[in-house]
Amino acid sequence: MQLDAQAPVKSHTISILLENEAGALCRVANMFSARAYNIESLTVAPTEDPSVSRMTVVTSGSEQIVEQISKQLNKLIDVIRMVDLEGEPHIERELMLVKVAAKGEDRDEITRLCEIFRGRIVDVTDASFIIELTGESSKLDAFVEAMDDRLVIEVVRSGVLGILRGQRALRA
Repeated sequence: MQLDAQAPVKSHTISILLENEAGALCRVANMFSARAYNIESLTVAPTEDPSVSRMTVVTSGSEQIVEQISKQLNKLIDVIRMVDLEGEPHIERELMLVKVAAKGEDRDEITRLCEIFRGRIVDVTDASFIIELTGESSKLDAFVEAMDDRLVIEVVRSGVLGILRGQRALRA
């Protein structure tokens, strides 16, 4: 199959159910690496069934590339089921913790910005705050951009989680 280099590139969130066993995550990551597909975000954790993990991978590519990724994932022995959430009604969220320098007048401004973005201050010291935010990746990006660069000490992000809306569900 010839891949079209001119095809539009879009971000895709792929949700995968796989066996919760040693090496399963590595085999999925190796599949992406071996074919030079980039992983922009990766989260994985056990589901309500402890023998099954749910992995959420965000990648970019044309429809052809994502189709190839889907076919290759379905060939892996550890993969039970998968769905590309792109084009399906779904909810995506990400968690971010931001440590900021917070002294003097900056404390009030940081608190206001935190309220605007519906964040929570989860740790306070005499010199810093740690802020927790959840939401779409674009919201978290906007918060970091709105924050004064000189105040940001550290940013930690969980990666994207995605779930289908309505009655449809990804189940083993």
